Amino acid sequence: MPAILAIDASPRGPASHSGQVGRMVVERLLRRSPGARLIVRPIGVEPLPHIDAAYAAAMETPEARRTVADRQALARSEALIAELEATDRLVIATPMHNFTVPSTLKAWIDHVVRAHRSFALTPQGKQGLLADRPTYVIVSAGGVVSGEGPRQPDFVTPYLRHVLAVIGIHDVQVQMLEGLVRGPDAVQAAERSARAWLDRQLPEE
Repeated sequence: MPAILAIDASPRGPASHSGQVGRMVVERLLRRSPGARLIVRPIGVEPLPHIDAAYAAAMETPEARRTVADRQALARSEALIAELEATDRLVIATPMHNFTVPSTLKAWIDHVVRAHRSFALTPQGKQGLLADRPTYVIVSAGGVVSGEGPRQPDFVTPYLRHVLAVIGIHDVQVQMLEGLVRGPDAVQAAERSARAWLDRQLPEE
């Protein structure tokens, strides 16, 4: 049975611009696969804990020597990786905070991007251990990151593409909602652009 994992990293909940478009993507995917299982992780309003000393100590211990406490320290990471493994579509909706991903999304990444579990260390470099799958990333930014004129840097898109590739996910499509602090006209323009992108990525059948 198809399965979808939807990650919403915005603290604004239903008011989030990226979250609204993310839900539109999920709706299109569900219309294509009505029986698909949906897992929603609203990490923006229900944040995951950051990596702590117990996790770091467990990672430094060879698997064969890990104690019950070590396994408990890695239990959340294991559950989140298993959740990702069990899905074949990934939707990530996130705001841009200070030019990059918010700490809530970074915490999820730190749990699922794990050596010897979601990627292997090889003489040729890091090799992803997870299956590739269509991934839709929606980023909302108050400033402008494209076009002519003054722009702010975008470290979200290249970072997410790279970190997802590390674990084996390469089929990544990104939509940027930009200039959202520039008033209603800018917001409407971003929404129109998002709908056009959605029609290209997941045309109505």
